[in-house]
Order: sequence, then C-alpha cells, then structure tokens
Amino acid sequence: MAADTVLRPPPPHSGGARPPRIAADRMPRHVAIVMDGNGRWAQQRGLPRSEGHRAGSVAAHEMVYGALEIGLRHLTLYAFSTENWKRDTGEITAILEGVRRDLDAGRIRDLDVRQRWSGRPGRLPEELVQAFAHEERRTRARTGLTLTVCLDYGGRDEITRAAAALARAAQAGDVVPDLVDEVVFARHLPHPDMPDVDLLWRTGGEQRTSNFLPWQATYAELYFTPGPWPDVDRRDLWQAVAEYGRRRRRHGAAVPLASPRKPPTAPSAPL
Repeated sequence: MAADTVLRPPPPHSGGARPPRIAADRMPRHVAIVMDGNGRWAQQRGLPRSEGHRAGSVAAHEMVYGALEIGLRHLTLYAFSTENWKRDTGEITAILEGVRRDLDAGRIRDLDVRQRWSGRPGRLPEELVQAFAHEERRTRARTGLTLTVCLDYGGRDEITRAAAALARAAQAGDVVPDLVDEVVFARHLPHPDMPDVDLLWRTGGEQRTSNFLPWQATYAELYFTPGPWPDVDRRDLWQAVAEYGRRRRRHGAAVPLASPRKPPTAPSAPL
C-alpha cells in the first residue's frame, strides 16, 4: 500500500440506515451476486438500456459500502458474462465503457478494498484490461474486503481453462495425473485463493445461476429477489446476509433428530 494512501470508511447510507450486528457464526465469508435487471429497469422507465447499467453501477457501490460496514470479507459481482457478447453492440459498449469510467472515477479507491478481476482478457479493450491490472497491483496489500468483478466471465470457460493449465502442468512433469484431486485442480483456477461461495444472490426475478462460479458455488445457499438490480442498496445486502444466517448448512451431513420425549408415567392406582 502506498505510504500516502489514507483509507477512509465508506460513506453513510443516504437515509441514515445503520448496519446490523451479525454474529460471526452467522456471517458468510463470500457473497456472490448476479446483478440482473438493469436493462429492464431502464425500459420500464422509457430510458435507454445504457441508463440502467449506469444506475446499476450505483447499486454496485452500495454493495461495497454495505459489505465493508458489516465486515464481509469477499464479494464477487457478475458484471458481464461470456454470453453477453450476443447483445446489441451499443449496449456492450455502454457496459464496458461504464466499467472503465468507474475505475477512472475511483469511487472506492480510498476504501479498504482489494480489487480483482476474473474473466478472459482477449476480447476486452486493452485499456480496460490494463486499468484492472493497475488496480489489482495498487490494492493487493489491502486486508478488508476482496472485491472480484467478473467481466467476460463464464464458469465453464474458467473450468476448461483450468483443465488446460493442469494438462500442461502434467505434460511438463509438474503434476502426477493419478494424484490430481480437488485441491490440485483448484490451484489451476485463475484465483485459486478465492474461497467457496457461501451465499449466491440474484436480483431481477430470475431463478438460475447462469454459469456463475460453478466450481466455487457448489454448496452455496441460493437467494433470489424479484426487484431489478438498480433498485437495491446496502440494506438489501444486509437482508440477504440475515437470511443466510437463518439457514442451517449441513454440507451433506445429517442433522440428528431430537429424541422423542417419553410420555409421563401414569401414577399407580391405589391398592
């Protein structure tokens, strides 16, 4: 971290909402969000879809602020998928230019946030890739929230690239194929230190994971909300985390049933 960098707390909620206190054993370590509904939000208001993405960036900042306030350690946002290249060229340009503007504006630059990017670099504008690389280097020593933005990201693509890297390692003699297990495989993912997703939240009313972090989200709790992404703020993140805390996570283990209570013994009849 640069010596002249003074980290600041996140700005308070515009309505004065205060973060809840969440017990450590009820706090997810990693929340991943499919930020869905930007375009529909704009169309419902007679606006260009690009305005929905602009409003969605405000909601993304709110998630970062809310995550910092409750002490969440990992937040991953699905900004643009490998399938989103099928969209209109103008909308794609608006999304990518919006991401670049956010990086340049530096709205989270002085927060205790380690910034990372996950996705394919080949199809993205070179200046955007370089901007992400710069932020990764600049914030790599920060220890608060790790924010990963998934841009030109696909879960199956990530797994196949990891498999290719593993095959190259085996060919070079660095890996014994018969000894490959989940731990060895995960080391070849783009971010091998990314923890498993505890809570996967999708806005916009759809109830699917859409090729988002399939390796890391195998045991994630799923949480779906109907409202479009631009309508959420940090309070919605807090509500999602509270819902997570109410769930019982078993990871395949059985929860023993409580022993049935024996009925009270009837008193003996007098002789």
